[in-house]
Amino acid sequence: MGNYGTAVDKKWQELWEKNGLYKFDPKNLDKKLYTLEMFSYPSGSQLHAGHWFNYGPVDSWARMKKMEGYNIFQPMGFDAFGLPAENYAIKTGVHPKDSTYKNIETMEKQLRAMGAMFNWENEVVTSDPNYYKWTQWLFLKLFEKGLAYRKKAPVNWCPSCNTVLANEQVLDGVCERCSTEVTKKELTQWFFKITDYADELLDKLDTLDWPEKTVAMQKHWIGKSTGVQLTFKVKDSDLSFDVFTTRVDTLNGVTYVVLAPENKLVDKFTTDENRSAIEEYKEISAKQSEIERQSISKEKTGVFTGSYAVNPINGRVVPIWISDYVLATYGTGAVMAVPAHDERDFAFAKKFNLPIDQVITNKKGHEVELPYCEYGMMINSGEFDGLTTEEGKIKVVEKLAENDLGSEKVNYRLRDWLVSRQRYWGAPIPIVYCDKCGIVPVPEKDLPVKLPYDVEFAPDGKSPLAKSEYFVNTTCPKCGCPAKREVDTLDTFVCSSWYYLRYPDNKNTEKPFDTELINKMLPVDKYVGGPEHACMHLLYARFVTKALRDMGYLNFDEPFKSLTHQGLILGPDGLKMSKSKGNTISPDSYINQYGADVFRMYLMFGFSYTEGGAWSDDGVKSVSRFVDRIERALEMANAAIKEGKNNKSTLDNEEQELNFWRHTAIKGVTEDGDKMQFNTAIARMMEFVNALTKYMQEDGKNLDFLKEVVLDFVRLLAPFAPHFCEEEWNAIGNNTSVFNEKWPIFDPTALIKDEVEIAIQVNGKIKNRINVSSNLSEEAIKAAALADITIKASTEGKNIVKVIVIKGRLVNIVAK
Repeated sequence: MGNYGTAVDKKWQELWEKNGLYKFDPKNLDKKLYTLEMFSYPSGSQLHAGHWFNYGPVDSWARMKKMEGYNIFQPMGFDAFGLPAENYAIKTGVHPKDSTYKNIETMEKQLRAMGAMFNWENEVVTSDPNYYKWTQWLFLKLFEKGLAYRKKAPVNWCPSCNTVLANEQVLDGVCERCSTEVTKKELTQWFFKITDYADELLDKLDTLDWPEKTVAMQKHWIGKSTGVQLTFKVKDSDLSFDVFTTRVDTLNGVTYVVLAPENKLVDKFTTDENRSAIEEYKEISAKQSEIERQSISKEKTGVFTGSYAVNPINGRVVPIWISDYVLATYGTGAVMAVPAHDERDFAFAKKFNLPIDQVITNKKGHEVELPYCEYGMMINSGEFDGLTTEEGKIKVVEKLAENDLGSEKVNYRLRDWLVSRQRYWGAPIPIVYCDKCGIVPVPEKDLPVKLPYDVEFAPDGKSPLAKSEYFVNTTCPKCGCPAKREVDTLDTFVCSSWYYLRYPDNKNTEKPFDTELINKMLPVDKYVGGPEHACMHLLYARFVTKALRDMGYLNFDEPFKSLTHQGLILGPDGLKMSKSKGNTISPDSYINQYGADVFRMYLMFGFSYTEGGAWSDDGVKSVSRFVDRIERALEMANAAIKEGKNNKSTLDNEEQELNFWRHTAIKGVTEDGDKMQFNTAIARMMEFVNALTKYMQEDGKNLDFLKEVVLDFVRLLAPFAPHFCEEEWNAIGNNTSVFNEKWPIFDPTALIKDEVEIAIQVNGKIKNRINVSSNLSEEAIKAAALADITIKASTEGKNIVKVIVIKGRLVNIVAK
């Protein structure tokens, strides 16, 4: 990168810090822009390419917005509690607090070396008592409102991490952190009542500027379904049970019913001769994940309880089975099985030779293949024969309601958020247990309940804090009698569910945040982070925002207005980076060689920001050569301006051509940069530098015009190469920061020219079409074709043998 590298990076970083260039002005909120990247977990001692891909390009976007006149608030912090630090401590003997804060120190230095506009004075660290005091406050407020509660329930258990997991932390049946197969346990745990907000969480999704896929994932996870809850009585018994169905029109086709193995009613329904088989099956199913159990392709298994149920619509007696394809956590934990009209029921009935009775046909009355799962016409349904599915649903519900055996109900897939963890490195839950008073919340004045340092944290399935008598033994805040503290800690996602509210007011010692200030600062205008948080962090933050709004602490509904997911940077082998594969990329060596700006620009040009891709050393070198070309072009232009020779006062064809590419770049970079389409934005800059380089070959130049072009060029490139452009801005003769300049505005009239569309072929095949000036020279047409981003991709790694230009028609590139 010529004369530019880490020395220049450091020089400008120190000047930016000294001059307070990026300080946020809290008094000027009219054009505030709260830009936030998901904060990192300090589990490793170094930043990796993924961190850079998250933070570097977003900082460029924020810099562009700053030059457009926005007051940028871009804080940074660390999501510092959690299992990785604790597991590292168990492995090495280094205390989680010591390793975490050492890593934070290292990562802070690296983040500063990135040259980003982070407002470090607003930093938050979730493991700091000054932060988790307010995480505990949040728990207490939810408890007061009945949104935090304790109950015994079947929960996900990771035998490797030795802790429970929320449903969202189980991916394809394994722990999302360590990939160990998850089992089920019956434990008393703390939950947040996120289900109270299911409807609003669903309805508000369509108001957000979020990726469609993320919106769809949350909708699926919340899983609203409208149906009927109806009651089956058990034959020769006073017992009964409820089922939920969205297809009550198929009720006459029920040939058996199925309960989840963990349904508490199973024991009551099981006859003595079937009990041993039932118990054995329950043990086996407890070891399987919900994902496995719900798979359509999985071979169906089950056991007959020995009891029978009575169909509420026709009095038919049907057997009661248990099977692992029914879940206790969905609906009522019991299913009415209609094999003729459900794939899983059909497979089960075939396996166990149970009746398959068709009660729906298509609306034309034609013969259909079973299982037939579509809507249609009711048959073999007595008084309901001939009704459409839609009509039949209404009539069946009416009849069930007459006998008080069923009514319409809305059901959700979403379950309450399990927040207690049997691990050490987390925020203690601020609850005391008193034999006299029961569950007693710790008074707000006594917060924080501090996490003790000297604790034996090796996991054994029990909470490590239970081993600390100093921590456990306390007095009841209500009656003063001896009492015990809660020994579970909070899920780290509780810490991150509200951190965006703390950043603007991070030094407030009286409350978590000032409501008046936060209502002005929030919601976050642009939020960027990985798509893996779609059904965890993003859902939890939405819930917490809505709960705090209802308590009167906030006046807005959603935490994040606009959301962008960055893609994933893969190793050079195209695989996900990991130390075990030996394909990780550390930014430091590249920054030492090329400087931070080349590394940043490669990340933006080499990948689509929302898709990512495989790392390429050749790509970094290519961007370095591009910056060298920029440097040479600017040196030539500045030298010509200072020399003042061969000056002309007219704006001839040559100036008009350069002006066209100048304003094409301004328009393209502004529009693409705003959409975080950084690769195409930089492609426009490549076209601009090509045009500038060509103009510098002209004998006569309009130097006043050239200076305007150079100033615009540096302004336009500045967000993408901040250190380099500060140096160039200084070299031109300016003594202010380029980031205090106004963003260039394109002139539409400069883009009006006689144009013709030409096709671009690579080895005889049309790859793209571009518009060029009808009086453009063959060399200029050739340059435009080769600079096209689609053509560059098609010829990457190939040798350009020949370029044939047929003016006004096409360009054929021969490449091998």
